[in-house]
Amino acid sequence: MAAALPAVALLLGCCGAALASGVQDQAEQFFRSGHTNNWAVLVCTSRFWFNYRHVANTLSVYRSVKRLGIPDSHIVLMLADDMACNPRNPKPATVFSHKNMELNVYGDDVEVDYRSYEVTVENFLRVLTGRIPPSTPRSKRLLSDDRSNILIYMTGHGGNGFLKFQDSEEITNVELADAFEQMWQKRRYNELLFIIDTCQGASMYERFYSPNIMALASSQVGEDSLSHQPDLGIGVHLMDRYTFYVLEFLEEIHPASQTNMNDLFQVCPKSLCVSTPGHRTDLFQRDPQNVLITDFFGSVRKVEITTETISLDRDLTVFEKELPKDELATEPLKYADQLPVAQIIHQFYCSRGDVFGGTSFRFGMRLTGKCESKQYS
Repeated sequence: MAAALPAVALLLGCCGAALASGVQDQAEQFFRSGHTNNWAVLVCTSRFWFNYRHVANTLSVYRSVKRLGIPDSHIVLMLADDMACNPRNPKPATVFSHKNMELNVYGDDVEVDYRSYEVTVENFLRVLTGRIPPSTPRSKRLLSDDRSNILIYMTGHGGNGFLKFQDSEEITNVELADAFEQMWQKRRYNELLFIIDTCQGASMYERFYSPNIMALASSQVGEDSLSHQPDLGIGVHLMDRYTFYVLEFLEEIHPASQTNMNDLFQVCPKSLCVSTPGHRTDLFQRDPQNVLITDFFGSVRKVEITTETISLDRDLTVFEKELPKDELATEPLKYADQLPVAQIIHQFYCSRGDVFGGTSFRFGMRLTGKCESKQYS
């Protein structure tokens, strides 16, 4: 008996270790489960008709993320100018991204959250950091959390370390980096993908220092980001080269696609873009090869599967037992009968006296539902 005790103790110890290991595996699997929701902040910072392509860039990305499942409630769209209603537009209420007016990216259901002079550096930073007035409507808020993957796309005119907003102000790479750090400290994102299409775009992510950020740019420092597809009918270039080839790539993506971020890095070589696109992944904790395109451009929906059968129809007998007899419906009512306006008016006048033509009348309600009038001197 004494010799068997160590064996029993060893067996119990092994069982305890296995149980602890199983709990640890479950915890690790939970924390590896990734994000639970997706958001997109799409910003065009340019005004005036000759910057038509920047609006088309932003609307093209908007069209792609909606097609892949991100709803308007999770998209903050900022357009500094309304090209669809510009007097110079030969096709009102349209914005085209391909020559010969093949693809209208404006569509019938575009929801612009910030437009015209609402697109400012201050409003953009307030959206990112959540420092907005309480009266701000929900559609103008970035309601993300620490389980959110956020796509931030920006396009416009820029330079070494800055991006212009409407030719009146600019945001610097330091301000943008500090805004992302505030987002991280306030637990407003899980992972963040930053894409910018502007001249010297790589300078905008040089100062980033917050974790879980992956950044892409259309050009290196000292390079211009070039336009693409001039259209003689509209009279301007329709898109920028980098965004054009990114959108061609996204058109081949579907919600169940296994395409990863490394494929996105290769969509616009210098032979096509003329400029040299860049990317930065040192702040990102995962290998880009293991990051799906749909982790940022698509929508994630957590579905919990239950093994129990749930009946949506309640037992009528139980329902009748719960209600008092006077509350049971004796006959089905039409919609118009559910609001007995005439009866309400009669009850109102039957509860008070009115004077007509100098004679006082008192109304009393009979059981038949009609009013009885009595004359008083």
